Amino acid sequence: MGRVPAREAAPPLADPEVGLAPSRPAAGMGQLCWLPLLAPLLLLRPPGVQSAGPIRAFVVPHSHMDVGWVYTVQESMRAYAANVYTSVVEELARGQQRRFIAVEQEFFRLWWDGVASDQQKYQVRQLLEEGRLEFVIGGQVMHDEAVTHLDDQILQLTEGHGFLYETFGIRPQFSWHVDPFGASATTPTLFALAGFNAHLGSRIDYDLKAAMQEARGLQFVWRGSPSLSEQQEIFTHIMDQYSYCTPSHIPFSNRSGFYWNGVAVFPKPPPDGVYPNMSEPVTPANINLYAEALVANVKQRAAWFRTPHVLWPWGCDKQFFNASVQFANMDPLLDHINSHAAELGVSVQYATLGDYFRALHALNVTWRVRDHHDFLPYSTEPFQAWTGFYTSRSALKGLARRASALLYAGESMFTRYLWPAPRGHLDPTWALRQLQQLRWAVSEVQHHDAITGTESPKVRDMYATHLASGMLGVRKLMASIVLDELQPQAPMAASSDAGPAGHFASVYNPLAWMVTTIVTLTVGFPRVRVTDEAGHPVPSQIQNSTETPSAYDLLILTTIPGLSYRHYSIRPTAGAQEGTQEPAATVASTLQFGRRLRRRTSHVGRYLVPVANDCYIVLLDQDTNLMHSIWERQSNRTVRVTQEFLEYHVNGDVKQGPISDNYLFTPGKAAVPAWEAVEMEIVAGQLVTEIRQYFYRNMTAQNYTYAIRSRLTHVPQGHDGELLCHRIEQEYQAGPLELNREAVLRTSTNLNSQQVIYSDNNGYQMQRRPYVSYVNNSIARNYYPMVQSAFMEDGKSRLVLLSERAHGISSQGNGQVEVMLHRRLWNNFDWDLGYNLTLNDTSVVHPVLWLLLGSWSLTTALRQRSALALQHRPVVLFGDLAGTAPNLHLQILSIPGWRYSSNHTEHSQNLRKGHRGEAQADLCRVLLRLHHLYEVGEDPVLSQPVTVNLEAVLQALGSVVAVEERSLTGTWDLSMLHRWSWRTGPGHHRGDTTSPSRPPGGPIITVHPKEIRTFFIHFQQQ
Repeated sequence: MGRVPAREAAPPLADPEVGLAPSRPAAGMGQLCWLPLLAPLLLLRPPGVQSAGPIRAFVVPHSHMDVGWVYTVQESMRAYAANVYTSVVEELARGQQRRFIAVEQEFFRLWWDGVASDQQKYQVRQLLEEGRLEFVIGGQVMHDEAVTHLDDQILQLTEGHGFLYETFGIRPQFSWHVDPFGASATTPTLFALAGFNAHLGSRIDYDLKAAMQEARGLQFVWRGSPSLSEQQEIFTHIMDQYSYCTPSHIPFSNRSGFYWNGVAVFPKPPPDGVYPNMSEPVTPANINLYAEALVANVKQRAAWFRTPHVLWPWGCDKQFFNASVQFANMDPLLDHINSHAAELGVSVQYATLGDYFRALHALNVTWRVRDHHDFLPYSTEPFQAWTGFYTSRSALKGLARRASALLYAGESMFTRYLWPAPRGHLDPTWALRQLQQLRWAVSEVQHHDAITGTESPKVRDMYATHLASGMLGVRKLMASIVLDELQPQAPMAASSDAGPAGHFASVYNPLAWMVTTIVTLTVGFPRVRVTDEAGHPVPSQIQNSTETPSAYDLLILTTIPGLSYRHYSIRPTAGAQEGTQEPAATVASTLQFGRRLRRRTSHVGRYLVPVANDCYIVLLDQDTNLMHSIWERQSNRTVRVTQEFLEYHVNGDVKQGPISDNYLFTPGKAAVPAWEAVEMEIVAGQLVTEIRQYFYRNMTAQNYTYAIRSRLTHVPQGHDGELLCHRIEQEYQAGPLELNREAVLRTSTNLNSQQVIYSDNNGYQMQRRPYVSYVNNSIARNYYPMVQSAFMEDGKSRLVLLSERAHGISSQGNGQVEVMLHRRLWNNFDWDLGYNLTLNDTSVVHPVLWLLLGSWSLTTALRQRSALALQHRPVVLFGDLAGTAPNLHLQILSIPGWRYSSNHTEHSQNLRKGHRGEAQADLCRVLLRLHHLYEVGEDPVLSQPVTVNLEAVLQALGSVVAVEERSLTGTWDLSMLHRWSWRTGPGHHRGDTTSPSRPPGGPIITVHPKEIRTFFIHFQQQ
């Protein structure tokens, strides 16, 4: 759930074992008292269209069920979640007028598979067919929008949608994204591609929401992608200040309002069925008071919207675990209001989200258009900037992305193994089970209180355990595939070929294009020889390990075609073999530089040490042991670049002022250097040179707190090393931190960036982030999420940062960019203590960034592919596909194993006949998704449409017999998907919400800038 803004409703807290969060205390802000400051925006208020008739309120029953957060999934299932579905299904069957929306699939699937009786399953199917139970979003979870990657958002949606379609033949058409902490501009494109007709969000910056409320601008058509624009627009409804909860306080009662079942109790329901904070029952004596309170709230909300249709969400966190008492009280209340509708001016009805949007769409109102800008960052008060979670629990963020990358590799490797014919004895059912376990775990951790780092420690452990278990299963699968593949190659497969103390390594490239890169292995001997499948020597380098003093790092230069393997034999040797064709790996030499104190004078830059490859010369300052500058060969320009670690010292005592926690970043003042001395060593080799800098808190400290390991690669002649040469790979070490410290890496340059940076939305598109001065909390409110990439630039050069996990990023000065790497916090706020959400993270983290420096044209050409090369590095495990174009990414190649027919009519008939999943998993249907990486006009060549012959690209898998284009998550035949059109104002082309006209079913396709196109591929069976 996350903290609740002071003006957004939530039931009060009884004690820490009660399952609902309280409102954060107001920080002295009067209700909307600052609106006069936003008068210019109010002038933009569109003309009202409300009719003179009564307001029509759509009461939408729901339960917000966090997949994690404070309690584990199993704890939540036991305490309340299973009871939500059991009691809701029972109560909906008792009243034809009743409705309910279900959101997260993880809890529902656990209930469906492990709790629901045959009778309850029958009732669910009936309720869905009647439209009284509705699934919205339909993903495994309600994913976060700030720190998740688009690929993982698509995965978790696909997981949930596949289950719903296979089981019920239904396809969600509306989103209910009520709790993510800020809104990404990727979201409208994602949901449009999934076939949704409307999108609902809630959490946007407090001052912006207030202004939009006053201007009646909370509803609009959002065109999230500048390249796709009206093709993939979606109608968007932002919830008002009450958000997704029913107003918690009513004037005539000291209990919470409209929550007659009270709040959930952990670890299990109370035996007497009496819960804390149960609202007073509706009686003849108080029904008028209840009606007045509900009608007053409906009218207040109606003033913030342009039509007489008002969405009135009824529910909150962990509600409807006793749907009987809920409906038993609301039924007579709604009947009473409707019997007095003329005098009250309001009529009410139970509704699903679809009921509301259908009624709104039927009004045919003209809506304003919002462009591709996002709603980030998110603040709830002047000193409550929700920018800390961009970095919270960095270790979990890294693990989640590594798991996603491993799943991506495992999916394509298994697909390649099965097609055109299995080449071994692997059991496909077992293989699909391993993939499914990791799909579930990666989907689960995308939840808005998971990868965000805003969960309790035990829930973090649950996520990590699920990810680790899933990764182990997929690694076993990949190792089994490699062993099966190598059976015909007995000499290479035999470990004795590598000698008694040797190793054998298989390296798999999960990308669809050829990659030249360095893979690093740890070995126990100082001299080795590396050979490939044909016995030819491979360029390699041996050096002392940075992790294990008694071991060695073996660096191997590998060039691997797309979706293919290389196999290497690694054997110890006594030294260079004179007169042989198999030289040993080169040995790197180490140059030590003594510890240097942090300089407070200008006597720097007198003695510079160069480290060079064919693209860059990095100059290091011997006076400071810090980076001094970088010369970039193509532009022949030297840019001053220095890097250091700083810490924000933050408050942990609520009596002393605003605090930082899992969610919030609230620095009292500027960051200060976190070190007094630096040691440096340069490990120079023929293949790679590493710069290792160790930062100490003081001159006499024995252990360093921070480190930077920078790597430049010397690409040998004859290897296509453009991407490898044009990057400086950096791995950092941060921690353990002192308490109430937030650690940043600050990179300072002489680029005239005007204090503007660009950071990505979910690895999909870039947002311009100019520095904005606020009266309060400017540091924190100028932090933004970086999921995969960011850059700053001037008229000549651009410095790009690529990341393998999410971070907070900011520019606090001209030519500066700082990345928050780690946080360790504790505070005495009762709310945080009660839920164990103080983020006392004592871990040591090792994030990785790649730096690209060069002209705009060079970095534009390299940024997207380099980001993918970082995210999907080759997988090292103890015939080739044709490559794709450099501006096209194979987003997925997978065998989902779904059991449904691609033909919707046939699938619906099978469900009606009772054929529900008994069939074997379909191994013949391959899911293929292609993503054009570039925006319109971003690059003169790479922004052009790409035409692909799928038969040629996939020829190594077999003969393509059919190509079906599908919606993003695969549940719609794209030719049958006709999304709603919403009228927009003058000057805006009315959106064509269907796909451009394309020849159906052909193997030759054209992918336009930023398009993501999804296909089912059917091959000729052998």
